[in-house]
Amino acid sequence: MGRRRDGSLVSDYEYELPADRIASYPAARRDESRLLVVPPGPAALRHCRFSDVVDLFESGDVLVVNESKVLPVRLLGRKPTGAPAEIFLLRPGPDTDDPYLWEALVRPGGKLKPGRTVVIADDLAVTIVDSAPGGGRLVRLITSDSVADALRRHGHVPLPPYIVRDDEPLDRERYQTVYAREPGSVAAPTAGFHFTLELLSALEAKGVFQAAITLHVGIGTFRPIEADDPSLHHMHDEAYVVSDSAAATINSARAAGGRVWAVGTTAVRTLESVALADGTVMPGSGSTNLFIYPPYTFKVVDSLLTNFHLPRSTLLMLVAALGGYDRTMAAYAEAIAGPYRFYSYGDAMAVVRGR
Repeated sequence: MGRRRDGSLVSDYEYELPADRIASYPAARRDESRLLVVPPGPAALRHCRFSDVVDLFESGDVLVVNESKVLPVRLLGRKPTGAPAEIFLLRPGPDTDDPYLWEALVRPGGKLKPGRTVVIADDLAVTIVDSAPGGGRLVRLITSDSVADALRRHGHVPLPPYIVRDDEPLDRERYQTVYAREPGSVAAPTAGFHFTLELLSALEAKGVFQAAITLHVGIGTFRPIEADDPSLHHMHDEAYVVSDSAAATINSARAAGGRVWAVGTTAVRTLESVALADGTVMPGSGSTNLFIYPPYTFKVVDSLLTNFHLPRSTLLMLVAALGGYDRTMAAYAEAIAGPYRFYSYGDAMAVVRGR
């Protein structure tokens, strides 16, 4: 007789998902996606539309969003031989005074050694400068344009690998939140996809405060966990910024008894990284590699709006830490039976708790 799954091992977060349940395209309207509500305690799960999310909030709550903006960092080109090649820009290089120097993943990795060049367009090429940690490369963009203009003209939206299609013009808008402001992510904080400006206005009219933080999502969000013991897994560092005004808004709402709602796992990790033991959110900037999994005592986040995540992923484990392992996996089973759409362009889930 096997051990009872209790959320202590990575293998406890395995589940079977039919391939046709992976959303390849977003809903026609952002707020038309489905919303599975996981209330506190033993209350029954509720099936809603995301446009009903306003009903979950109370006046005095605070909504915390990640305003990081996705860059079109996927560059498709050719080697001098004519063979296809891909450069996936990850982050600016170690020399911050040189905006054209980047760390990147390259394909084919074995062929693109230092000194090689990939031609992206007549006015953009990429030279491999050196090797970088984790099998990556240090590369230099060769162009007379600014990096932002070069990426805007020639870069592709970095859709996650489980969306098995080429990016299309619609992805420039839809693989981005309506409140994205700060360029820097190579993957979107997808829980925010469901919000419209009208929904944000409706929350404000209800007396819900809003605070924007920034965490730039790195490629580590797609990396699998190799070990079954979660304590052996190390997260990649991701840069964050929490402004004075955001921290003040959150702290003021908490002091008055309001709940802190995080939009997405990136907002959760940022807030929990900067919070003191008593839940006070400290402003500042830095990087975090916080890995949240059961059992974890949350300091500041009360409730979570999120998408449905990959099996065995750090994101699913974070949700289980907040909602409880059994409750979370039961919700996933109901979503699969639903049928809900999964992953970046899929439906949403609300883990609701009181203060």
